[in-house]
Amino acid sequence: MKKSRGRTGRKRKRRHLLSFMDGVNCSHKLEYINLKKWLKDRGFEDSNLRPAQFCDTGRGLMTTKALQVRDLVISLPEKCLLTTGTVLSSCLGEYIMKWKPPVSPLIALCTFLIAEKHAGEKSLWKPYLDVLPKTYTCPVCLEHDVVSLLPEPLRKKAQEQRTTVHELYMSSKAFFSSLQPLFAENTATIFNYSALEWAWCTINTRTIYMKHSQRECFSLEPDVYALAPYLDLLNHSPNVQVKAAFNEQTRSYEIWTNSQCKKYEEVFICYGPHDNQRLLLEYGFVAMNNPHSSVYVSSDTLLKYFPPLDKQRNAKISILKDHDFLENLTFGWDGPSWRLFTALKLLSLGADEFTSWRRTLLGDVISARNEQQTLTMTAKICHFLIEETQHALLQISQLKRNKENLKTQLTLVEALRLEDLKILQKSSEILCNLNMAT
Repeated sequence: MKKSRGRTGRKRKRRHLLSFMDGVNCSHKLEYINLKKWLKDRGFEDSNLRPAQFCDTGRGLMTTKALQVRDLVISLPEKCLLTTGTVLSSCLGEYIMKWKPPVSPLIALCTFLIAEKHAGEKSLWKPYLDVLPKTYTCPVCLEHDVVSLLPEPLRKKAQEQRTTVHELYMSSKAFFSSLQPLFAENTATIFNYSALEWAWCTINTRTIYMKHSQRECFSLEPDVYALAPYLDLLNHSPNVQVKAAFNEQTRSYEIWTNSQCKKYEEVFICYGPHDNQRLLLEYGFVAMNNPHSSVYVSSDTLLKYFPPLDKQRNAKISILKDHDFLENLTFGWDGPSWRLFTALKLLSLGADEFTSWRRTLLGDVISARNEQQTLTMTAKICHFLIEETQHALLQISQLKRNKENLKTQLTLVEALRLEDLKILQKSSEILCNLNMAT
Protein backbone atom coordinates (compact mmCIF):
# COMPACT_ATOMS: atom_id res chain seq x y z
CA MET A 1 0.00 0.00 0.00
CA LYS A 2 2.77 2.37 0.94
CA LYS A 3 4.33 1.92 -2.49
CA SER A 4 1.27 2.98 -4.41
CA ARG A 5 0.76 6.01 -2.18
CA GLY A 6 4.34 7.05 -2.89
CA ARG A 7 3.70 6.69 -6.63
CA THR A 8 0.59 8.89 -6.36
CA GLY A 9 2.67 11.41 -4.45
CA ARG A 10 5.24 11.37 -7.25
CA LYS A 11 2.45 11.76 -9.81
CA ARG A 12 1.05 14.73 -7.94
CA LYS A 13 4.49 16.30 -7.75
CA ARG A 14 5.02 15.71 -11.49
CA ARG A 15 1.63 17.26 -12.25
CA HIS A 16 2.57 20.27 -10.12
CA LEU A 17 5.83 20.62 -12.04
CA LEU A 18 4.01 20.25 -15.37
CA SER A 19 1.67 23.08 -14.48
CA PHE A 20 4.79 25.25 -13.99
CA MET A 21 6.14 24.01 -17.30
CA ASP A 22 3.45 26.10 -19.04
CA GLY A 23 5.61 29.09 -18.19
CA VAL A 24 9.29 28.78 -17.30
CA ASN A 25 10.36 31.71 -15.12
CA CYS A 26 13.25 33.63 -16.73
CA SER A 27 13.82 36.39 -14.15
CA HIS A 28 17.19 34.86 -13.19
CA LYS A 29 18.59 35.61 -16.66
CA LEU A 30 21.14 38.40 -16.70
CA GLU A 31 19.36 40.51 -19.35
CA TYR A 32 16.17 40.63 -17.22
CA ILE A 33 18.10 41.34 -13.99
CA ASN A 34 19.78 44.29 -15.75
CA LEU A 35 16.47 45.49 -17.22
CA LYS A 36 14.69 45.37 -13.82
CA LYS A 37 17.56 47.28 -12.13
CA TRP A 38 17.55 49.89 -14.93
CA LEU A 39 13.75 50.33 -14.61
CA LYS A 40 14.00 50.58 -10.81
CA ASP A 41 16.53 53.42 -11.17
CA ARG A 42 13.89 55.19 -13.28
CA GLY A 43 11.17 54.82 -10.62
CA PHE A 44 9.50 51.53 -11.65
CA GLU A 45 8.12 49.63 -8.63
CA ASP A 46 8.51 45.87 -8.98
CA SER A 47 5.15 44.37 -9.89
CA ASN A 48 3.89 40.78 -9.66
CA LEU A 49 4.99 40.12 -13.22
CA ARG A 50 7.91 37.85 -14.11
CA PRO A 51 9.45 37.28 -17.55
CA ALA A 52 8.81 33.68 -18.63
CA GLN A 53 8.99 31.37 -21.65
CA PHE A 54 5.67 29.79 -22.69
CA CYS A 55 5.05 26.83 -25.02
CA ASP A 56 2.39 28.55 -27.15
CA THR A 57 3.34 32.21 -27.13
CA GLY A 58 7.10 32.19 -26.55
CA ARG A 59 8.37 34.99 -24.34
CA GLY A 60 5.81 36.71 -22.12
CA LEU A 61 4.98 37.75 -18.55
CA MET A 62 3.52 35.53 -15.82
CA THR A 63 1.85 36.76 -12.64
CA THR A 64 2.98 35.63 -9.18
CA LYS A 65 -0.44 36.41 -7.69
CA ALA A 66 -3.98 35.85 -8.96
CA LEU A 67 -5.38 38.89 -10.76
CA GLN A 68 -8.99 39.96 -10.34
CA VAL A 69 -11.13 42.18 -12.58
CA ARG A 70 -10.11 45.85 -12.26
CA ASP A 71 -6.64 45.03 -10.85
CA LEU A 72 -3.69 47.16 -11.92
CA VAL A 73 -1.42 44.94 -14.03
CA ILE A 74 1.49 47.34 -14.54
CA SER A 75 2.31 51.00 -14.05
CA LEU A 76 5.32 52.26 -15.99
CA PRO A 77 6.65 55.74 -15.07
CA GLU A 78 7.08 58.32 -17.84
CA LYS A 79 10.87 58.21 -17.32
CA CYS A 80 10.91 54.61 -18.56
CA LEU A 81 9.11 55.40 -21.82
CA LEU A 82 10.99 56.05 -25.06
CA THR A 83 9.24 58.83 -26.99
CA THR A 84 10.16 61.58 -29.46
CA GLY A 85 10.85 63.69 -26.34
CA THR A 86 13.63 61.22 -25.46
CA VAL A 87 15.05 61.58 -28.97
CA LEU A 88 15.01 65.40 -28.91
CA SER A 89 16.84 65.53 -25.58
CA SER A 90 19.61 63.27 -26.96
CA CYS A 91 22.53 64.39 -29.14
CA LEU A 92 20.29 63.78 -32.19
CA GLY A 93 17.99 66.63 -31.06
CA GLU A 94 19.87 69.57 -32.61
CA TYR A 95 20.22 67.73 -35.96
CA ILE A 96 16.46 67.00 -36.05
CA MET A 97 15.63 70.61 -35.10
CA LYS A 98 17.53 72.09 -38.02
CA TRP A 99 16.73 69.48 -40.72
CA LYS A 100 14.41 70.65 -43.53
CA PRO A 101 11.91 69.39 -44.60
CA PRO A 102 11.23 68.11 -41.08
CA VAL A 103 11.52 64.37 -40.40
CA SER A 104 8.54 62.35 -39.19
CA PRO A 105 8.20 61.27 -35.52
CA LEU A 106 8.58 57.68 -36.81
CA ILE A 107 11.95 58.39 -38.48
CA ALA A 108 13.15 60.23 -35.36
CA LEU A 109 12.46 57.12 -33.26
CA CYS A 110 13.99 54.77 -35.85
CA THR A 111 17.14 56.93 -35.98
CA PHE A 112 17.43 56.89 -32.19
CA LEU A 113 17.09 53.10 -31.99
CA ILE A 114 19.73 52.54 -34.69
CA ALA A 115 22.14 55.04 -33.09
CA GLU A 116 21.70 53.55 -29.59
CA LYS A 117 22.12 49.99 -30.88
CA HIS A 118 25.32 51.10 -32.62
CA ALA A 119 26.58 52.74 -29.38
CA GLY A 120 26.50 49.29 -27.72
CA GLU A 121 27.94 49.39 -24.18
CA LYS A 122 27.87 53.20 -24.16
CA SER A 123 24.10 53.40 -24.70
CA LEU A 124 21.97 54.51 -21.74
CA TRP A 125 19.22 52.30 -23.20
CA LYS A 126 21.40 49.16 -23.45
CA PRO A 127 19.39 47.12 -20.86
CA TYR A 128 16.26 47.65 -22.98
CA LEU A 129 17.97 47.10 -26.33
CA ASP A 130 19.38 43.79 -25.04
CA VAL A 131 15.91 42.29 -24.60
CA LEU A 132 14.49 43.49 -27.93
CA PRO A 133 14.09 40.81 -30.63
CA LYS A 134 17.08 40.54 -32.97
CA THR A 135 14.79 39.60 -35.88
CA TYR A 136 11.10 39.98 -36.71
CA THR A 137 8.51 38.03 -38.68
CA CYS A 138 6.48 40.93 -40.10
CA PRO A 139 5.84 40.48 -43.85
CA VAL A 140 8.54 43.10 -44.63
CA CYS A 141 11.15 40.68 -43.20
CA LEU A 142 9.81 37.53 -44.85
CA GLU A 143 11.66 35.90 -47.73
CA HIS A 144 10.08 36.18 -51.18
CA ASP A 145 9.34 32.39 -51.26
CA VAL A 146 7.39 32.74 -48.02
CA VAL A 147 5.45 35.88 -49.04
CA SER A 148 4.25 34.10 -52.19
CA LEU A 149 2.48 31.53 -49.93
CA LEU A 150 0.36 34.14 -48.14
CA PRO A 151 -3.36 34.44 -49.03
CA GLU A 152 -3.75 36.85 -51.95
CA PRO A 153 -5.18 39.95 -50.15
CA LEU A 154 -2.45 39.68 -47.47
CA ARG A 155 0.24 39.12 -50.11
CA LYS A 156 -0.74 42.45 -51.67
CA LYS A 157 -0.55 44.23 -48.30
CA ALA A 158 2.82 42.59 -47.59
CA GLN A 159 4.18 44.03 -50.82
CA GLU A 160 2.78 47.46 -49.89
CA GLN A 161 4.50 47.20 -46.48
CA ARG A 162 7.81 46.39 -48.18
CA THR A 163 7.42 49.40 -50.50
CA THR A 164 6.59 51.68 -47.55
CA VAL A 165 9.75 50.72 -45.64
CA HIS A 166 11.91 50.95 -48.74
CA GLU A 167 10.59 54.43 -49.58
CA LEU A 168 11.09 55.50 -45.97
CA TYR A 169 14.73 54.41 -46.21
CA MET A 170 15.35 56.14 -49.54
CA SER A 171 13.74 59.40 -48.39
CA SER A 172 15.77 59.42 -45.12
CA LYS A 173 19.25 58.80 -46.56
CA ALA A 174 20.12 62.49 -46.80
CA PHE A 175 19.04 63.07 -43.18
CA PHE A 176 21.13 60.09 -42.02
CA SER A 177 24.16 61.58 -43.83
CA SER A 178 23.69 64.87 -41.94
CA LEU A 179 24.42 62.97 -38.70
CA GLN A 180 28.01 62.16 -39.80
CA PRO A 181 29.66 64.54 -37.23
CA LEU A 182 28.26 62.32 -34.44
CA PHE A 183 29.93 59.13 -35.68
CA ALA A 184 33.49 57.93 -36.34
CA GLU A 185 32.24 55.44 -38.92
CA ASN A 186 30.47 56.21 -42.18
CA THR A 187 26.74 56.79 -41.50
CA ALA A 188 25.87 54.79 -44.65
CA THR A 189 27.14 51.62 -42.94
CA ILE A 190 25.38 52.37 -39.63
CA PHE A 191 22.05 53.51 -41.05
CA ASN A 192 21.74 50.82 -43.71
CA TYR A 193 18.50 49.26 -44.97
CA SER A 194 18.51 46.27 -42.62
CA ALA A 195 19.09 48.56 -39.60
CA LEU A 196 16.09 50.67 -40.62
CA GLU A 197 13.97 47.57 -41.23
CA TRP A 198 14.78 46.31 -37.70
CA ALA A 199 14.00 49.71 -36.12
CA TRP A 200 10.78 50.10 -38.11
CA CYS A 201 9.59 46.63 -37.03
CA THR A 202 10.50 47.38 -33.40
CA ILE A 203 8.30 50.47 -33.46
CA ASN A 204 5.50 48.95 -35.55
CA THR A 205 5.16 45.85 -33.37
CA ARG A 206 5.92 47.21 -29.91
CA THR A 207 4.77 50.80 -29.44
CA ILE A 208 1.88 51.79 -27.25
CA TYR A 209 -0.47 54.61 -28.30
CA MET A 210 0.37 57.85 -26.54
CA LYS A 211 -0.58 61.22 -28.04
CA HIS A 212 2.07 63.95 -27.92
CA SER A 213 1.52 67.58 -28.81
CA GLN A 214 2.58 68.62 -32.32
CA ARG A 215 6.15 69.96 -32.52
CA GLU A 216 7.38 72.22 -35.31
CA CYS A 217 10.58 70.22 -35.77
CA PHE A 218 8.53 67.21 -36.95
CA SER A 219 6.42 66.64 -40.05
CA LEU A 220 2.64 66.65 -39.68
CA GLU A 221 2.27 62.87 -39.19
CA PRO A 222 0.69 62.18 -35.79
CA ASP A 223 3.19 61.77 -32.95
CA VAL A 224 1.52 58.89 -31.09
CA TYR A 225 4.31 56.41 -30.36
CA ALA A 226 5.95 55.32 -27.11
CA LEU A 227 8.14 52.30 -26.52
CA ALA A 228 7.45 50.79 -23.10
CA PRO A 229 10.25 48.55 -21.77
CA TYR A 230 9.07 45.47 -19.82
CA LEU A 231 5.40 46.29 -20.50
CA ASP A 232 6.03 45.32 -24.14
CA LEU A 233 6.71 41.73 -23.05
CA LEU A 234 2.95 41.28 -22.56
CA ASN A 235 1.48 39.11 -25.32
CA HIS A 236 -1.85 39.50 -27.12
CA SER A 237 -4.94 37.37 -26.62
CA PRO A 238 -8.24 38.10 -28.41
CA ASN A 239 -10.11 36.75 -25.38
CA VAL A 240 -9.09 39.28 -22.73
CA GLN A 241 -10.09 42.85 -22.05
CA VAL A 242 -7.88 45.55 -20.61
CA LYS A 243 -7.92 49.29 -20.06
CA ALA A 244 -4.67 50.98 -21.03
CA ALA A 245 -3.79 54.68 -20.93
CA PHE A 246 -1.34 57.28 -19.72
CA ASN A 247 -2.36 58.52 -16.27
CA GLU A 248 -1.74 62.29 -16.07
CA GLN A 249 -1.93 62.24 -12.23
CA THR A 250 0.66 59.52 -11.64
CA ARG A 251 2.61 60.37 -14.86
CA SER A 252 2.67 56.67 -15.66
CA TYR A 253 1.37 54.42 -18.41
CA GLU A 254 -1.07 52.01 -16.74
CA ILE A 255 -2.78 48.78 -17.72
CA TRP A 256 -5.83 47.55 -15.78
CA THR A 257 -7.34 44.14 -16.42
CA ASN A 258 -11.01 43.38 -17.01
CA SER A 259 -10.35 39.62 -16.94
CA GLN A 260 -9.24 37.24 -14.21
CA CYS A 261 -5.85 35.53 -14.31
CA LYS A 262 -4.69 32.66 -12.08
CA LYS A 263 -1.40 32.67 -10.18
CA TYR A 264 1.59 31.62 -12.34
CA GLU A 265 -0.43 31.98 -15.56
CA GLU A 266 0.56 34.16 -18.48
CA VAL A 267 -0.89 37.68 -18.34
CA PHE A 268 -2.31 38.83 -21.65
CA ILE A 269 -3.43 42.15 -23.05
CA CYS A 270 -5.54 42.72 -26.17
CA TYR A 271 -4.15 44.74 -29.08
CA GLY A 272 -7.67 45.08 -30.50
CA PRO A 273 -10.29 42.88 -32.24
CA HIS A 274 -7.88 42.00 -35.08
CA ASP A 275 -8.15 39.05 -37.43
CA ASN A 276 -5.07 36.90 -38.07
CA GLN A 277 -4.16 38.59 -41.34
CA ARG A 278 -3.98 41.94 -39.55
CA LEU A 279 -2.02 40.40 -36.64
CA LEU A 280 0.50 38.91 -39.03
CA LEU A 281 0.79 42.11 -41.05
CA GLU A 282 1.22 44.45 -38.07
CA TYR A 283 2.82 42.25 -35.40
CA GLY A 284 4.29 39.20 -37.12
CA PHE A 285 2.25 36.48 -35.35
CA VAL A 286 -1.12 34.72 -35.52
CA ALA A 287 -3.50 33.77 -32.69
CA MET A 288 -4.97 30.28 -32.80
CA ASN A 289 -8.78 29.96 -32.48
CA ASN A 290 -9.05 33.69 -32.96
CA PRO A 291 -12.80 34.58 -32.81
CA HIS A 292 -12.14 37.65 -35.02
CA SER A 293 -10.47 35.68 -37.79
CA SER A 294 -11.72 35.87 -41.35
CA VAL A 295 -10.79 34.61 -44.78
CA TYR A 296 -10.89 37.39 -47.36
CA VAL A 297 -12.35 36.99 -50.83
CA SER A 298 -10.53 39.13 -53.39
CA SER A 299 -12.54 40.88 -56.09
CA ASP A 300 -10.72 38.72 -58.69
CA THR A 301 -11.97 35.54 -57.00
CA LEU A 302 -15.45 37.02 -56.70
CA LEU A 303 -15.71 37.81 -60.41
CA LYS A 304 -14.17 34.53 -61.58
CA TYR A 305 -17.50 32.77 -60.99
CA PHE A 306 -19.73 35.09 -62.96
CA PRO A 307 -20.76 34.59 -66.56
CA PRO A 308 -18.68 36.99 -68.67
CA LEU A 309 -21.67 37.14 -71.07
CA ASP A 310 -23.96 38.77 -68.48
CA LYS A 311 -24.90 42.03 -70.28
CA GLN A 312 -25.19 43.91 -66.97
CA ARG A 313 -21.87 42.61 -65.63
CA ASN A 314 -19.99 45.93 -65.95
CA ALA A 315 -22.90 47.92 -64.51
CA LYS A 316 -23.08 45.51 -61.55
CA ILE A 317 -19.33 45.80 -60.90
CA SER A 318 -19.47 49.58 -60.96
CA ILE A 319 -22.45 49.59 -58.51
CA LEU A 320 -20.46 47.36 -56.14
CA LYS A 321 -17.43 49.64 -56.51
CA ASP A 322 -19.45 52.83 -55.89
CA HIS A 323 -21.06 51.37 -52.77
CA ASP A 324 -17.79 49.90 -51.46
CA PHE A 325 -18.86 46.26 -51.85
CA LEU A 326 -15.70 44.92 -53.50
CA GLU A 327 -13.55 45.10 -50.34
CA ASN A 328 -13.75 43.31 -46.96
CA LEU A 329 -15.77 40.37 -48.25
CA THR A 330 -15.13 37.49 -45.88
CA PHE A 331 -15.87 34.03 -44.57
CA GLY A 332 -15.85 33.78 -40.77
CA TRP A 333 -16.54 31.17 -38.09
CA ASP A 334 -20.27 31.80 -38.65
CA GLY A 335 -20.10 31.44 -42.44
CA PRO A 336 -20.10 34.01 -45.25
CA SER A 337 -20.38 37.61 -44.09
CA TRP A 338 -23.44 39.70 -44.90
CA ARG A 339 -21.27 41.88 -47.17
CA LEU A 340 -20.08 38.87 -49.21
CA PHE A 341 -23.61 37.54 -49.51
CA THR A 342 -24.94 40.95 -50.59
CA ALA A 343 -22.24 41.40 -53.26
CA LEU A 344 -23.01 37.94 -54.65
CA LYS A 345 -26.78 38.59 -54.57
CA LEU A 346 -26.31 41.71 -56.64
CA LEU A 347 -24.09 39.89 -59.14
CA SER A 348 -26.71 37.10 -59.37
CA LEU A 349 -29.59 39.43 -60.29
CA GLY A 350 -31.33 38.29 -63.47
CA ALA A 351 -31.83 40.74 -66.37
CA ASP A 352 -35.47 41.25 -65.29
CA GLU A 353 -34.42 41.84 -61.64
CA PHE A 354 -31.61 44.30 -62.26
CA THR A 355 -33.75 47.38 -61.51
CA SER A 356 -34.07 46.06 -57.90
CA TRP A 357 -30.34 46.47 -57.18
CA ARG A 358 -30.95 49.15 -54.50
CA ARG A 359 -33.22 46.75 -52.58
CA THR A 360 -30.50 44.07 -52.82
CA LEU A 361 -27.98 46.38 -51.11
CA LEU A 362 -30.51 46.95 -48.32
CA GLY A 363 -30.77 43.20 -47.76
CA ASP A 364 -34.19 42.54 -49.30
CA VAL A 365 -35.04 39.13 -50.80
CA ILE A 366 -35.54 39.61 -54.54
CA SER A 367 -36.53 36.10 -55.65
CA ALA A 368 -36.10 32.42 -54.74
CA ARG A 369 -33.99 31.96 -57.89
CA ASN A 370 -31.66 34.79 -56.84
CA GLU A 371 -31.29 33.36 -53.32
CA GLN A 372 -30.51 29.89 -54.68
CA GLN A 373 -27.97 31.13 -57.21
CA THR A 374 -26.26 33.23 -54.53
CA LEU A 375 -25.93 30.15 -52.29
CA THR A 376 -24.51 28.11 -55.16
CA MET A 377 -21.95 30.80 -56.02
CA THR A 378 -20.92 31.24 -52.38
CA ALA A 379 -20.40 27.48 -52.01
CA LYS A 380 -18.28 27.40 -55.21
CA ILE A 381 -16.06 30.25 -53.97
CA CYS A 382 -15.72 28.59 -50.56
CA HIS A 383 -14.73 25.31 -52.23
CA PHE A 384 -12.19 27.09 -54.45
CA LEU A 385 -10.60 28.76 -51.39
CA ILE A 386 -10.44 25.41 -49.54
CA GLU A 387 -8.57 23.85 -52.47
CA GLU A 388 -6.28 26.86 -52.78
CA THR A 389 -5.49 26.74 -49.02
CA GLN A 390 -4.80 22.99 -49.11
CA HIS A 391 -2.47 23.50 -52.08
CA ALA A 392 -0.58 26.24 -50.19
CA LEU A 393 -0.26 23.96 -47.12
CA LEU A 394 1.23 21.24 -49.32
CA GLN A 395 3.78 23.69 -50.75
CA ILE A 396 4.66 24.88 -47.23
CA SER A 397 5.34 21.34 -45.96
CA GLN A 398 7.57 20.64 -49.00
CA LEU A 399 9.51 23.88 -48.49
CA LYS A 400 9.90 23.14 -44.76
CA ARG A 401 11.73 19.94 -45.69
CA ASN A 402 14.00 21.62 -48.24
CA LYS A 403 14.71 24.99 -46.63
CA GLU A 404 15.71 24.63 -42.97
CA ASN A 405 16.60 28.36 -42.75
CA LEU A 406 12.98 29.35 -43.56
CA LYS A 407 11.35 27.01 -41.03
CA THR A 408 10.29 29.74 -38.55
CA GLN A 409 8.77 31.91 -41.29
CA LEU A 410 7.05 28.95 -42.96
CA THR A 411 5.59 27.70 -39.65
CA LEU A 412 4.01 31.11 -39.17
CA VAL A 413 2.34 31.12 -42.62
CA GLU A 414 1.30 27.50 -42.04
CA ALA A 415 -0.47 28.49 -38.78
CA LEU A 416 -2.36 31.22 -40.66
CA ARG A 417 -3.37 28.85 -43.48
CA LEU A 418 -4.47 26.11 -41.05
CA GLU A 419 -6.72 28.58 -39.24
CA ASP A 420 -8.10 29.71 -42.63
CA LEU A 421 -8.82 26.10 -43.56
CA LYS A 422 -10.80 25.56 -40.33
CA ILE A 423 -12.89 28.67 -41.03
CA LEU A 424 -13.57 27.66 -44.65
CA GLN A 425 -14.55 24.10 -43.68
CA LYS A 426 -16.93 25.50 -41.06
CA SER A 427 -18.39 27.89 -43.67
CA SER A 428 -18.78 25.05 -46.15
CA GLU A 429 -20.76 23.09 -43.55
CA ILE A 430 -23.00 26.10 -42.84
CA LEU A 431 -23.63 26.61 -46.58
CA CYS A 432 -24.45 22.93 -47.00
CA ASN A 433 -27.09 23.18 -44.25
CA LEU A 434 -28.52 26.37 -45.76
CA ASN A 435 -28.76 24.68 -49.14
CA MET A 436 -30.64 21.73 -47.66
CA ALA A 437 -32.98 24.12 -45.86
CA THR A 438 -33.86 25.93 -49.11
